[in-house]
Amino acid sequence: MADFPFDAVLFDCDGVLVDSEPITNRVLTEMLSELGWHLSVEETMRIFVGKAVKDEAPLIEARTGFAITTDWLMQFRARRNAALDDELQAIAGAGAVVRSLHETLDGRIAVASGADRVKVELQLAKAGMLDCFEGRIFSGHEMPRSKPFPDVYLAAAAALGVDPQRCAVIEDTVTGATAGVAAGATVFGYCPSHLAHSSATALHGAGVVRVFTDMAELPGLLAEWVRG
Repeated sequence: MADFPFDAVLFDCDGVLVDSEPITNRVLTEMLSELGWHLSVEETMRIFVGKAVKDEAPLIEARTGFAITTDWLMQFRARRNAALDDELQAIAGAGAVVRSLHETLDGRIAVASGADRVKVELQLAKAGMLDCFEGRIFSGHEMPRSKPFPDVYLAAAAALGVDPQRCAVIEDTVTGATAGVAAGATVFGYCPSHLAHSSATALHGAGVVRVFTDMAELPGLLAEWVRG
């Protein structure tokens, strides 16, 4: 579409395309409890959402006295992936939005996630969106730095052959929004009222230009955006 104000749309995955955070953080809560750090799922989400568990190893070690090893991380990912494979649902309306934007932008959409690739691909397959993103999935685990640094968004834009400043980024956390802003993109914040870890005020503070609560609103918001 010649008059569409963005050349590409870059999506976060967890909490934007799939409702994975309650599942992942329930498993993490259980495993932290086994180490002696007792949190509610809500508390775990406030601490860890938007961050890679491996990057939070020093915090976990400080609270538990347990050294976070590669083996422990592999156990976490295995238990997490089993739960996701059993329970995961797409964010309401996300599939239709992805397909609409895929058509509008001639395929110039990507997923830029802080999660590991296995998790992202598993989730997109479960949600029925993998075909829209094949070859355009980027993991912070494969970058020099993960979010809140911009590396994963810069890599996605480069792979699509698009200037990051001509990209819209869709995020639901301050960590992710900070990464998108640092990349030079225009960041839109998804913040449904039932998600305790997400705050419109905090997202705006991180540089998000518009917060929306229903994924079905997104194509219209993007199409109508007037670039400064």
